[in-house]
Amino acid sequence: MTNSDFLVIGAGIIGINIALELKRRFSESKVVLIEKEKECAAHASGRNSGVLHAGFYYTSDSLKAKFTKDGNKFLREYCERKKIPVNKCGKLVVTKDASELTALEELLRRGRFNGVELEEITTEEAWLIEPRVRSCEKAIFSPTTCSVEPLSVVKSMEQDARDEGVEIKYETKYLARKGCTIVTSNGRYQSGYVVNAGGLYADRVARDFGFSETYRILPFKGLYLYSDEPVGAIRTNIYPVPNLKNPFLGVHFTVTASGKAKIGPTAIPAFWREHYQGFKNFNFSEFLDIIKRELNLMAFSDFDFKKLAWEEIRKYSRQRMVDLASLLANGISSQNFKRWARPGIRAQLVNIKQRKLVMDFVLEGDQESMHVLNAVSPGFTCCIPFARYVCEEITKKLN
Repeated sequence: MTNSDFLVIGAGIIGINIALELKRRFSESKVVLIEKEKECAAHASGRNSGVLHAGFYYTSDSLKAKFTKDGNKFLREYCERKKIPVNKCGKLVVTKDASELTALEELLRRGRFNGVELEEITTEEAWLIEPRVRSCEKAIFSPTTCSVEPLSVVKSMEQDARDEGVEIKYETKYLARKGCTIVTSNGRYQSGYVVNAGGLYADRVARDFGFSETYRILPFKGLYLYSDEPVGAIRTNIYPVPNLKNPFLGVHFTVTASGKAKIGPTAIPAFWREHYQGFKNFNFSEFLDIIKRELNLMAFSDFDFKKLAWEEIRKYSRQRMVDLASLLANGISSQNFKRWARPGIRAQLVNIKQRKLVMDFVLEGDQESMHVLNAVSPGFTCCIPFARYVCEEITKKLN
């Protein structure tokens, strides 16, 4: 039996920052972080796009709006302190035709309300930033959007946590809660307070504590295609105007920390929680549960899930991905996009009563435990202020 004051489940970027923040707030406490894999960031955090978002997609009443602007600033400053490369390439949001100008104006309105630095520019001005870009009449330029290498960031934060006294236990999978005891694949733990940052399995862990009654995780597979063009062939991130009813931003150009470009991601419905490739990690019970959930959304959701699923499945085609990217920039050829990146899985929360995808961060907890149920994009960007918020909520519960 291992005893601790705080036990954090999940060593992604959210779990690591929560453990680190708890140790800083309660310096005399023993903080233990457990992770089922052999190393940190084996899932969403390590497979992240690496984009540090600016914070203009989100309505002002959302937690995402509250944390993204500060998260961008804090992570940029963190990387600069730690000598981690940051590509300050910015981002263009472009329109394919006049029908998207209204949505572009809404993004500008949200960004300005959230205090985000944005520039409304003409197509001609956009060409000065990226000569290959395509847009109708107007575009938005976000100068504070930038890119980092995700694993470099998470590994650095992992070392910070160790240096400040957080105990990290790998190959320690959460199995069950039995009274006051947490049963894992590597022994039993007893803790004064449990924090669940379990990502793809956060809803399952939460239900053992009496939470996540109306929520379930639905996995979506994200795929990127790397460009073979030289560094600088695309100068800035290029995004389409998104459908603001969905949490996905559509196929876009991401300029990596090294300056190379990639296109994606997809948001293909996955059939089990770690459905990265083929039948690897296949889980029959998860398969049945997720298929049931997806069929339910197709039949009863308040948005066209069937259309969304079909459009995303079509992106398994390399040519389809290139065709969509060609709407954003000139001179895009499938000959330059042949290599798929390592796939990622988005742990998207679904409200099973309302039958809709949850757009914002979700946190549930009490005097014994706290559960991070939805920390999807821009969770990576928001990790520092979001972890502080989680710890503030825990402190309130403990007082």
